[in-house]
Amino acid sequence: MKKTEAGRSRLFTRRALVLGGVQAAVFGVLAGRLYQLQMVEADRYAMLADENRINLQLLAPERGRIFDRFGQPLAANQLNYRVVLVPEQASGVAETLAALRAFLSLSPEEEERIRLEAKRNRGFVPITVRENLTWDEVARIEVNMPDLPGLSVEVGQRRHYAYSALASHVVGYVGAVSEKDVEGNSDPVLSLPGFRIGKNGCERTFEGALRGRAGSRHVEVNAYGRVIRELARDNGVPGDDHILSLDMGLQEYVCARLEDHSASCAVIDVVNGEVLALASVPAYDPNVFARGVTNPEWEELIRNPRAPLSNKSCSGQYPPGSTFKMIVALAALEGGHMSPGEWVFCPGFMRMGNVQFHCWKKGGHGSMAMIDGIMQSCDVYFYEVARRVGVDNIAAMSRRFGFGEILGIGLPGEKAGLVPTSEWKLATYGVPWQKGDTVVIGIGQGYMLTTPLQLAVMAARIGNGGYAVTPTLVREIRRRDGTQVATPREFASLGLKPEHMALVRDGMNRVTNDKRGTAYRARIEEPEFAMAGKTGSVQVKRISKAERERGVIKNENRPWKDRDHALFVGYAPVSEPRYAVAVVVEHGGGGAATAAPIARDVLREVQRRDPARRTGPALAAPGRVVG
Repeated sequence: MKKTEAGRSRLFTRRALVLGGVQAAVFGVLAGRLYQLQMVEADRYAMLADENRINLQLLAPERGRIFDRFGQPLAANQLNYRVVLVPEQASGVAETLAALRAFLSLSPEEEERIRLEAKRNRGFVPITVRENLTWDEVARIEVNMPDLPGLSVEVGQRRHYAYSALASHVVGYVGAVSEKDVEGNSDPVLSLPGFRIGKNGCERTFEGALRGRAGSRHVEVNAYGRVIRELARDNGVPGDDHILSLDMGLQEYVCARLEDHSASCAVIDVVNGEVLALASVPAYDPNVFARGVTNPEWEELIRNPRAPLSNKSCSGQYPPGSTFKMIVALAALEGGHMSPGEWVFCPGFMRMGNVQFHCWKKGGHGSMAMIDGIMQSCDVYFYEVARRVGVDNIAAMSRRFGFGEILGIGLPGEKAGLVPTSEWKLATYGVPWQKGDTVVIGIGQGYMLTTPLQLAVMAARIGNGGYAVTPTLVREIRRRDGTQVATPREFASLGLKPEHMALVRDGMNRVTNDKRGTAYRARIEEPEFAMAGKTGSVQVKRISKAERERGVIKNENRPWKDRDHALFVGYAPVSEPRYAVAVVVEHGGGGAATAAPIARDVLREVQRRDPARRTGPALAAPGRVVG
């Protein structure tokens, strides 16, 4: 009996010791873990707790503004009034919306969106009911706010374009961020609801500088995510302001002058390359895109046969027609292929094999020297010049005047045009270049393609005596800290002989100021404003031999799409050139009848608006431009 009790006692003691050991081990582990949490990792968990209690929220920066050369705002930031709904503060979402209908018209789609957001989100999360409220709408809602529980009016910012369609292709517009915009872009501000970025024009080209740097605010929240208070705020860095070279007074005049056409016009300072006007009509209202374009509005824009969304001034590509003849003449003179006084007889056509290439003047011009060929725009004369010079030499001269390349004005969609060569045709079509191809290049048709901006640059380089001026659109960038950024510009000489440039300029002067010139009727009669220029017409529909024998139908009697394009390039004043212009009127008929009068009025207006610049400094020395 005693042995049994002693055994039980020892067994109990062992079990008690084991249990005590297990308990001690457990408490040791717990104590170690508590020490680790409270002492070793205390800072880490304190930080995590703060992050759970304190939220970091991004703040959209103020977008940089865009101005014209005289400080007129082209793209600015306006107050955006919006009404928001906090569901938990409302007596009921449906009841509140019903009460709001008395003061604000809501579509069924808008109400459905609001109800869905109310179901998805927590009750304290604000829901945007409507943006871009008018002041009258804001006033009605504010006056009746006691009867509209859960609703409030907030103030934000929206992009506004004061000149609407007048500069839409240059300034562009902002739009909602798409998935494509986010790809490869790590800027977290793009994820902000309602954030908008540049989609076209300068808004897109200079997006990074205009956007600025996002700010942030630290807010304390409770366990449900409700904001308790704001702890700190950093408003970020506003975007840079951009001052363009555009003169909006002149731009408005140009657009009004082009209004009845599908056309484009570029006006350039021949001394420093600043673009004073760059118009493409018809255009579109960028404010529509800034607020969000509707499907009917989009359909109307894309179905318009005159392509209002296209920036014709630097994206439209057209054969240059007879405005190209100065380039052909310079290629001949510089290469020694023809002397200025050499005569070519024009009977109204040139025969090459069994093909006839016609002059625009049916009866012919008779004997023509180079200056006469430019003045009267004789096609046969330039057929012969091109035949002697060859396409590759013409192409080389073309490139010296800015054709066949992106000029780098800084607008999306700028096209390079096309300067064909014998090698290009063989590579593109697999057939060799033909003599007939060269002949039609001599009058700026065939494969040759240019943009109105390139034509204006050509006129500027001729007008300034042969300097490689390039178009610039941004005069200055102003940061909000007061610093200014301006890019100095230097232009090298094209290396052409002065006597050859003088002959071409004399020919262009006679086009407008000699009674035999093709644009004499469109001349500027004030001597101090006198312009030099060159007309051009480009066939859109090929005229067959049968049609020519029956009699060519006049442009005004053809369907609009079959009419010739009308072109004109020029510069003014003749005595001391300062401004160059190029006008292209799609299906406008003859260059002398349609494009030249527009260019005349524009060149007169740009000189009238800025008379001080006519007597300002000109080219100081080869390679450097001042003014």
